[in-house]
Amino acid sequence: MAQNVIAHPEIVGKDEWLTARKTLLEHEKELTKHRDRINAERRRLPIVKLEKEYPLEGANGSVKLIDLFDGRTQLIIYHFMFAPEWEKGCGGCTGFVNSLGDRVVLPIPPRPERIA
Repeated sequence: MAQNVIAHPEIVGKDEWLTARKTLLEHEKELTKHRDRINAERRRLPIVKLEKEYPLEGANGSVKLIDLFDGRTQLIIYHFMFAPEWEKGCGGCTGFVNSLGDRVVLPIPPRPERIA
């Protein structure tokens, strides 16, 4: 019968461990800085003006995407997975949406409109 063998790291002295830990810390710092650069790059991505009207079905009938903003500058949209044959929505989606709380009216300050 085959046994499952769990790989364990090498057992070393305190000095060797400290050297390895400092090396790992430098790698972690590099990763953090790289992730920060990528996040900043993502925030600087240009935006695309939507020319098409997107009709949607809401609780009160058909609405346009622009109408969902209701005068606000930002809109949070989440694709909630709920297959027609399911009795309940996706557990992960449900947990995420429930964690958002009531964000119907967020205190988002108005910002000057940019003309491109």
